[in-house]
Amino acid sequence: MDKSPDKRGGSRPLGRYATVESVARIKRKDKTARTIFTVAGVISGLMIVLIFVFVFSRGVGVFLPSRGADQQNLWAFLTGTRWRADQGIYGVGFIIINTLLSAFFASLISFPLAVLTALMITRMAPKRMQTVLTTAVEVLAAIPSVVYGVFASGVITQMVVKLAGVFNYHTAGGNSFLTVVILLAIMIFPTMTDLAISAIHAVPDSLIQGSLALGATETQTNFKMVLRAARSGIFSGLVMGVGRAFGEATAVSMVAGNAFIGPSINPFDSTRTLTSTMLSGFHETSGLDYDIRFSVGIVLIILILITNAGIYFLKRQFAGGMKDE
Repeated sequence: MDKSPDKRGGSRPLGRYATVESVARIKRKDKTARTIFTVAGVISGLMIVLIFVFVFSRGVGVFLPSRGADQQNLWAFLTGTRWRADQGIYGVGFIIINTLLSAFFASLISFPLAVLTALMITRMAPKRMQTVLTTAVEVLAAIPSVVYGVFASGVITQMVVKLAGVFNYHTAGGNSFLTVVILLAIMIFPTMTDLAISAIHAVPDSLIQGSLALGATETQTNFKMVLRAARSGIFSGLVMGVGRAFGEATAVSMVAGNAFIGPSINPFDSTRTLTSTMLSGFHETSGLDYDIRFSVGIVLIILILITNAGIYFLKRQFAGGMKDE
């Protein structure tokens, strides 16, 4: 291979060929970067483990005999239909159901709208409008939760009060299950949309042009090829959205009403979620009423893990069904 001298008296590659020294330098940089990312990943994983260990150690203690008179029955805790901290009654059975239902209905409303919005922004809107709409979505995703809560307590609750009046129902000032669902749907919408936009942008143009060349219309290409090719990122957005719906505490606590019993099938009744339950009791710093919140945290972590596993299972089933086609 021809080489020419450089200013340091050594040799430099000509054209696209590299010297042995430059290849070794590239490998060292690659190894260093890989080490840094590996260390960062290990630290992140350890933080998650430490948080879980701390929550688990505090939450399990209330069910052990060493707790004495404050010991709680695990089965009664998991299946209970009443939560009365003032009476020492802690049952999260109905709270688990309320949390699942609120996240499910919020996702049912928000997920299709998010996917269609992302498809419109990336495939149908003019270039300038794409920039404006993408920026708007990112701004919505960055709004603090408490701002959404204030909006919900001042606007959504009044809408729910008027809607309840149409059906001759009364609500606790609009604080209800329906308000929580609408609030969560609004909050998780930008997260799902943002990830769906990124996933659709990642679809190769060659696939789109190939579909059009085979005679498919723009609509057929968008729905039958683009969305299918971007399904991995779209489902990731669903996971992130559901995770936020499960984990939202401040905003939900402002409009849930924190019911003492349940579950209720009336959407205008007040409700209670796992996160709002945890938040409502942290004014204390010790005692059973404080430690039981960590038990609720364990239930929430397990619930999120099971839900995410179910979403990924549906994702694999969906991908398998498309391969069969």
